[in-house]
Amino acid sequence: MDRSPLSDIAFSDAVKKAQAARGSRDTIERMTQKRPWPPELTPEIASFIAQRNSALLGTASRAGQPYIQHRGGPAGFLRVLDARTIGFADLAGNRQYITLGNLSENPAAFLFLIDFATRSRVKFWGTARVVEDDPELIARLKPQTRARAERAILFTVEAFDINCPSHIPVMVDAQVAAEAIAKRDARIAELEAALARSAP
Repeated sequence: MDRSPLSDIAFSDAVKKAQAARGSRDTIERMTQKRPWPPELTPEIASFIAQRNSALLGTASRAGQPYIQHRGGPAGFLRVLDARTIGFADLAGNRQYITLGNLSENPAAFLFLIDFATRSRVKFWGTARVVEDDPELIARLKPQTRARAERAILFTVEAFDINCPSHIPVMVDAQVAAEAIAKRDARIAELEAALARSAP
């Protein structure tokens, strides 16, 4: 029976060799033994996924040529369908179909989610497949948007890792900032009105 840790999906022999040559291999091995990478989504990770309005999906051709595609939508456009599956509707776009082509010959995929406001990021390794013949699934995954959902993409999680916040800039979503500013302005107006009423 293969008892290799799930982190080996990322830490290949070549990666381990690079880590050893630069002095980090022992530290990383202890870290992954103490905190093994999970194969199933926890409630906390499911909540993190549900709050995202942006995602990066990595695929590669059979020859290994990588490609990163951005996917976005209202919070909740990524759906946790079960403990191992994340799904989303593939909306009409620029018609390059690089991701679709890659997945047709190489199902290996990578999903990268980041929350700039809290400097949190989660990396998912797994496989992805395209679903075009299930209108009910596509309709269920379609977010509240005018864009046309052309198909569904289902990502099967093999392992995930919660990365450190180093070097992540703090950025706040424009809508969240606008709501905070509107709330502040309303409070200022309320206080100014109270001052005006109490003025002699």
